[in-house]
Amino acid sequence: MDAQTRHHPHAHRERTTARPEKVQEVETLRAWLGSAAAAILTDYRGLNVGELAQLRSKLRETGTSYKVVKNTLLARAAQALGIEGLAPYLEGPTAVAVNPDDPVAPARVLSEFIRTMRKLEIKAAYVEGRVMTADQVKALAELPAKPQMRAMALGAVQAPLVALVGVLSAVPRNLVYALSQIQKQKEAA
Repeated sequence: MDAQTRHHPHAHRERTTARPEKVQEVETLRAWLGSAAAAILTDYRGLNVGELAQLRSKLRETGTSYKVVKNTLLARAAQALGIEGLAPYLEGPTAVAVNPDDPVAPARVLSEFIRTMRKLEIKAAYVEGRVMTADQVKALAELPAKPQMRAMALGAVQAPLVALVGVLSAVPRNLVYALSQIQKQKEAA
C-alpha cells in the first residue's frame, strides 16, 4: 500500500468504482449529447436564479433544453461518445444548451441573451459531429433558421425544375406548331 492510500483509505475504492448516481448521470449526459444536433457549452457565472429561468424559458421555446452540468461528468460522457476537443472548455461553471434538431436556434437565443444581459459567455459547442469555438458559435447564430434554410434550398431546387418544365412543355407546343405549318404548306402546294 502506498503512502497516499494509507492516508486516504477510500481513495483506491473511488478510483475503481464510481457511485451509481454518477454512472447514471454520465449515461444521461451521454444520451443527451448523443441525440443533439447542437450542444452549446456556456459559462453562466453572474446570472441569478431569475435570469437563468428567463434564459431556460427562451431556449425552451426553440425546443432547446438548458442544464447545469459537472465538468468531469460531461467529459466522461463526451469520451464515451468519442467526442474529442471539449476538454479545454470544461473549466469553471458549465451549463449546456442542447437542441435535438436545430443547431442555429440555441446559438441565436444565447447570442441575443448575451447581447441584452451582458452576463453569459459561450465557451464552445459540439455541433453535428464537430467541436466549435465560441466565435464559430456566434457565426452560427447569424445563419438563417432551419425552416428558412429548407425553404431556400427548396427554392434553389424548384427554380431549375420550373424552368425545365417550361422547356419541356414548349417542345410539344412547338412541334404541334411546326406540324401545322408543314400541313398548311402541303395544302397550299
